[in-house]
Amino acid sequence: MAFTNPTNEERRQILEDAKTIAVVGLSNKPERTSYMVSQAMQSKGYKIIPVNPTIEEALGEKAIGSLSELQEPVDIVNVFRRSEEVGPVVEEAIQIKPKVIWMQQGVYNEEAARKAQEAGITVVMDQCIKVDHAILVRK
Repeated sequence: MAFTNPTNEERRQILEDAKTIAVVGLSNKPERTSYMVSQAMQSKGYKIIPVNPTIEEALGEKAIGSLSELQEPVDIVNVFRRSEEVGPVVEEAIQIKPKVIWMQQGVYNEEAARKAQEAGITVVMDQCIKVDHAILVRK
């Protein structure tokens, strides 16, 4: 069975309910897409947790090296990794049980999505969270 994303209404609900987003692959360089998208989400009131072992901090938040280092629950794990690198990220995410794993635009891994869904986690693939927020959420 082919993967299908949650509907616009379901994605709107995800974004309205979420408070905390762990961003895997968040760069501390302002010109990078991961930084721009995360900064936009932070400006909308979301708590951003940078997950990147190569940086100290981003957007004024202390970075952690991996999802397993999280000290608090997160609603969304937003993934800025190449599609072929998503598998291990999803495996780790399943252990922390976020409500949603959100793979950014251009990130698509059906096998990883299936594993997450089997673990009871909602998956969004190949969608920009910032664009969805701008289109779907009226706040």
